Amino acid sequence: MLQNLFETNDHLFKVCLIGDGGTGKSSIVERFLGKGFSIGYNLTIGTNICTHTATVDDREIKFQIWDLAGQQRFEFVRSTFYRGSQAIMMVFDLTRPETLKNLREWKQEVLKNIGYSVPFPVVLLGNKCDLQQKIVITQEEITKFRNELRIDFRCDVPFLLTSALSGMNVYEAFEILGYQVLQHRQIMPPTKVVTNC
Repeated sequence: MLQNLFETNDHLFKVCLIGDGGTGKSSIVERFLGKGFSIGYNLTIGTNICTHTATVDDREIKFQIWDLAGQQRFEFVRSTFYRGSQAIMMVFDLTRPETLKNLREWKQEVLKNIGYSVPFPVVLLGNKCDLQQKIVITQEEITKFRNELRIDFRCDVPFLLTSALSGMNVYEAFEILGYQVLQHRQIMPPTKVVTNC
């Protein structure tokens, strides 16, 4: 049964959400599923897996979302979770500079497990944009990291400001990621790079 979770078909796209603990990955997923926002913080153990169907440019696709635990102590189990992934969603907390810095280590973990040989769809999210007075990460820092991702994953990397609290750009993030996957699989024509920063 577990083996089947690593397999995808033409209508099911496996997406891994990565980033440090507390960046809001699970809350983003909950928002995407239409469950609203939870005030409490629940630690993800290993990974949470769910599926959700969305419409991307009049095409109905199903996301199989793997919300990977962000704490370092779970690193030894995460390698198997990348198997069969077709896209990555990277999440950092706009109020915590170390979460953007640490995405470089996450990037290496992804590259190690999916390989360096082909372009790979990635979307970058700066979460907690509702906390405007606490945002400390600059546009220059984000642009620099996006440029690194473009080189390493050999494709354009859309960036969106998101808020799991308000729901801002959460659905749009998955829609864009879905479009990236369809484009990567040559089902859709090329699209312009998205950025709302």
